[in-house]
Amino acid sequence: MNEETIKYWQDFCQKHQLPQNTLVTAWSFDTTSDKLANLVKQGLKTATTSAYELYAKDEPLPQVGDWNIILDHAARPICVVQDKVVEIISYEQISAEHAYHEGEGDRSYQYWRQIHDEFFRQEYQQEGNKEFYPQAPMVCEVFEKID
Repeated sequence: MNEETIKYWQDFCQKHQLPQNTLVTAWSFDTTSDKLANLVKQGLKTATTSAYELYAKDEPLPQVGDWNIILDHAARPICVVQDKVVEIISYEQISAEHAYHEGEGDRSYQYWRQIHDEFFRQEYQQEGNKEFYPQAPMVCEVFEKID
């Protein structure tokens, strides 16, 4: 984390009476980080999905209770969220409700599938020419914006 993000987290911990050594992860959304970060800040985006198979071997999976700082494209902190639900399910089993909580476009399942079909095809392709498939396991997170 850069100095600005560390200070942001220290201020957050002080404001919310959390120990200063509370663990946090800072990250940005990939392709449209500012747009998606702003949806989180507005409270419209309260969920996200990532490909389980594309996590690095030593990269921990998100857990309920995890703290996350959402960053913009320039690695500036936008807001803090806390994971409330984390589940691993196949891509084809992701619900319309989860798609709605992702907050993108018209929030419909059809829109979500159209955007994410292409997104995950590209993600898998970039990871050593892998092919995306409908049964691919996904990490589905539901989070709450705290500040």
